[in-house]
Amino acid sequence: MADLKTDVRYIKGIGEQRAKALGKLGIHTLRDLISWFPRRYEDRTETRRVADLVPGEPACVAAMIAAPPTVSHIRKGLDLVKVRAVDETGALDVTFFNQSWLKNSLQAGETYIFYGRAEGSLLRRRMANPVVEPEGRREATGRIVPVYPLTAGVSQMILSRSIRQGLDACGDILPDILPDQVRREHQLCRVGYAYENIHFPAGGQALELARRRLAFEELFLFTLGLRRLRQRRETVKVEPFRPVDMGPFYRALSFTLTEAQGRCVEEALGDMASGRPMNRLCQGDVGSGKTMVAAACVYFSVKNGRQAALMAPTEILARQHYEGLAPLMEPLGVRCALLTGSHTAKEKKALAAGLAAGEIDFVVGTHALITGGVEYRRLGLVVTDEQHRFGVGQRAALAGKGENPHTLVMSATPIPRTLALILYGDLDVSVIDQLPPGRRPVQTSFVNGSYHPRIYKFLRRLVGEGRQAYIVCPQVSESEEGGDDRKAVTEYAAKLQKEVFPDLRVAYVHGKMKPKEKDAVMAAFAARETDILVSTTVIEVGVDVPNAAVMVVENAERFGLSQLHQLRGRVGRGEWQSYCVLVSDNQNEETRRRLKVMVKTADGFKIAEEDLRLRGPGDFFGQRQHGLPGLRVADIGCDAQLLREAQAAADALLERDPELKSCPAAAERMAELFTEAELTFS
Repeated sequence: MADLKTDVRYIKGIGEQRAKALGKLGIHTLRDLISWFPRRYEDRTETRRVADLVPGEPACVAAMIAAPPTVSHIRKGLDLVKVRAVDETGALDVTFFNQSWLKNSLQAGETYIFYGRAEGSLLRRRMANPVVEPEGRREATGRIVPVYPLTAGVSQMILSRSIRQGLDACGDILPDILPDQVRREHQLCRVGYAYENIHFPAGGQALELARRRLAFEELFLFTLGLRRLRQRRETVKVEPFRPVDMGPFYRALSFTLTEAQGRCVEEALGDMASGRPMNRLCQGDVGSGKTMVAAACVYFSVKNGRQAALMAPTEILARQHYEGLAPLMEPLGVRCALLTGSHTAKEKKALAAGLAAGEIDFVVGTHALITGGVEYRRLGLVVTDEQHRFGVGQRAALAGKGENPHTLVMSATPIPRTLALILYGDLDVSVIDQLPPGRRPVQTSFVNGSYHPRIYKFLRRLVGEGRQAYIVCPQVSESEEGGDDRKAVTEYAAKLQKEVFPDLRVAYVHGKMKPKEKDAVMAAFAARETDILVSTTVIEVGVDVPNAAVMVVENAERFGLSQLHQLRGRVGRGEWQSYCVLVSDNQNEETRRRLKVMVKTADGFKIAEEDLRLRGPGDFFGQRQHGLPGLRVADIGCDAQLLREAQAAADALLERDPELKSCPAAAERMAELFTEAELTFS
């Protein structure tokens, strides 16, 4: 009998070739296969009459083929099969692309079920490329049909049949991870029923029961893992930091910390004096002053005889931190250094020797800080900037350079509290919810493409006054996504330079460039050697350019609100009024509602809450870079109540049974999930 770790190629009916295709999706084991959940569902249970089809809505229709299909060869690589189908209420013109075999399989006089999106007028309905099958078969219609994420060489049919074979192979080996008491108290179905109906729902109610059970299980295991991480941290003892006179540090600043900054500093210093390792997230909008909170912690650590390290995701950001902090810290007796990948081997060796000997108190750098040859004499504090850009493994590698050093994580991505419960259950959270006095809000407007001449005129005027501008596009080149009307960085920059601003200095930057190329472009922009920088979202976390006063975002509907807020934070850092212009020709109601949120508020947390409500949690993390196990079924935006139930159940279980001896299946699965995410409970 198979177990859940069985390689999929050994599952009956799959074999080597199909297993190879499934491997492209990351499906390697039987568990991977049955856990490849649909991303959405199509309700094909109801069959409508032709006259009742609503343009733009997908639906099933039963209709008879009125005449033999015809085939047209439009050009090389494009054949059209056309057929007219009728019922007692009207006619439906159906077109199939590159499916010439249908000419012989669709028989005149026979009735078929078509599922697709109806178009056309009341007098003449059309469907393009619908799903079609004989009326008596009803394999692809007559039920709720799952739609899975795919890759080249894997169709919905192949995946669906493979999952059917996987579920059949599971038999009775699926362990019910939830304790019976928890399942009964929260009215959750059994695991076998859940997996069967998440993939092959018997109906709408069965699907909802399955989804609720699997979402609860995810949130339950997640909570158990985070609570165990926190317990592990709380049992570790370290020498408490002694009190330090912070007066010299505060007097060295050219400004007074905001109340929110002061509160965050006090919370962090309290952690460091507690006798347990600090593990704190400091989050706040771009420009809210997180770096000064980190600087206070660095000063506190160094005055306690310990070294501190700050790790940034890019070389240019590391250099910016160093150039901002070293002039503040060195007059206070803190010996500073910068360590990045572009240092020569000789320079790296000298810096490593200085750190090992304790001759450097505070080092700022990139992931070069965690390379094998770098050792610290007494590392007491680790600060990571823009934490979602680092995997947990990278942060852990830096922390591993010392003996349980204090950890401060900084993030400019405002995260709703409901999401922070999940993402940072093992961290204490400090929030800087104030901007420094004197910061002018960025004036934000939302316009369509007809405004481009006015936008260009406005950019020219501001550049003439000595300012600089960003223009952000959703893709790198027009060939990237089929050459449609979405603005693309390379072509757009060339057009602007040649046709619109021939007398200005236009440059471009995108994520597919080599790191050194990107850094060179950003450094030139920071040095005012470029007037207009056309970019993808690679600048979302980037160098501080106080002289940049305009942010134009093309195809703004393509970005999440949190991402737009991050981009807007790139301007408004200097003494001049700054502007953000969101350009979109998609003026449907949802787009207008979303983008008007950006116009109405500059509060990152309100924007994040709205983004979570509208888009779900995916937008906050990109590709699971936060390093915690991914949620495949649960949606934090919709499942807040289920999250509270799962957390209460997990907490009650841990109180009764801290070692989880009564439910080994839950303990094993939790350990597997967190090990996959580079976290362990050892």
